[in-house]
Amino acid sequence: MTLVAVLMGGPSAEAEVSRNSAAEVAAGLERAGYRTERVELDTQAVDRLRELAPDAVFPALHGPPGEDGTVQGFLEILGLPYVGSGVHGSAVAMDKSIAKAVFARADLPIAKDLLFPAGTGPAEAEARVLAEFGDRVVIKPLSQGSAIGVTPIANGGDLVPGLTAALALGDGILVEPYVLGREITVGVLDLHGQAPRPFPVIEIRTAADQWYDFTNRYAAGGSDHVIPAPMPEALTEALQRIAVDAHVALGLRDLSRADFIVTDADEIVLLEVNTLPGMTPTSLYPDGARAIGIEFEALMDQLVQSALTRARDGA
Repeated sequence: MTLVAVLMGGPSAEAEVSRNSAAEVAAGLERAGYRTERVELDTQAVDRLRELAPDAVFPALHGPPGEDGTVQGFLEILGLPYVGSGVHGSAVAMDKSIAKAVFARADLPIAKDLLFPAGTGPAEAEARVLAEFGDRVVIKPLSQGSAIGVTPIANGGDLVPGLTAALALGDGILVEPYVLGREITVGVLDLHGQAPRPFPVIEIRTAADQWYDFTNRYAAGGSDHVIPAPMPEALTEALQRIAVDAHVALGLRDLSRADFIVTDADEIVLLEVNTLPGMTPTSLYPDGARAIGIEFEALMDQLVQSALTRARDGA
């Protein structure tokens, strides 16, 4: 029976979310006929993986170092087939500024931004932001997931607390003008040897005056996922096309999920692409797969088989 090691946890701020994803991934794989072992990403992980000698690894990890290419390089060195994007694609997608540069070259719709390196003073950053964009902005850490450290300032106000919090995460920050619109996401399934295909467009709805922050992502009832999102067919097709184009431009494989804002005028803004979307009971990516008839255990099976086939092909 094929053994899959499911990597989880680690030092990320999203470690507990990762463990929740890992529990779902392992259960899905077991229903699909695999044997699984959950492996904590700690100082014992190398010895544990060598002892297990799994046929494949499923990194159910969120945030650095699980999503930024570090773990992917570690698995390459160990010679273990793994689900998801490689070192380069993972690293590029995780850094919001570099990813946006790739999107710009691919002529994908993105918001303007200001980049501030680690060590920038909040007052200095605030002065530049006010001069360029005013005080209705979104503040984002460069290399975090699950909206950790993100502060949207929809109605303007003091920027310093949000800038201070994001800068404290240590990797620099990105500041963009605030764009009012619907929160939209599109998953992409890109199995080895097949053309990448998009899932249906999903609209994420939260309570009035709230947004899809860390709490609403993972709390039961924190958000409603409307599938398919109600919109004109041309807009649906444009969002799906951009999601696939962004996936390809970043050099990703197996799976990803693109996040967007769509304004009332149907203008599209691509925000970011997640290379290891969540697999918790409230996660969007499995919902998208289910909407085209791929149940969770089948999705897990297809992703592992993609990794195994890629390894057999020497890709």
